[in-house]
Amino acid sequence: MSAAARNSIGAGSTRVLVSAASGWEMATKYRLGKMPEAQNLIQKLAQYLRKERFEILPMTLPHSLAAGLLPGPQRDPFDRMLIAQARLEKAQLVTCDAVFKNYDVAVLW
Repeated sequence: MSAAARNSIGAGSTRVLVSAASGWEMATKYRLGKMPEAQNLIQKLAQYLRKERFEILPMTLPHSLAAGLLPGPQRDPFDRMLIAQARLEKAQLVTCDAVFKNYDVAVLW
């Protein structure tokens, strides 16, 4: 993670949202064997987020519809959900993934 992202997340005034889609993606990758080391993280994710005072952003019907209707070539359902949520919640995404620059969403890295 970049220093700018760490500083922003660590700032006491920053509201940090963690999408439920991120938990879904981690659990899926663990199940598929792509993240075998993530078992403990997945089992205790809610605890870790509470400890850091991060807020869980649920996936709502408006988020789901926006993700499904999102134009463009991005096929990854997790990324589409993050883009939709960032747009609707007027939130900034922390990512180094260049695909997000193709969408009208604020990115921090």
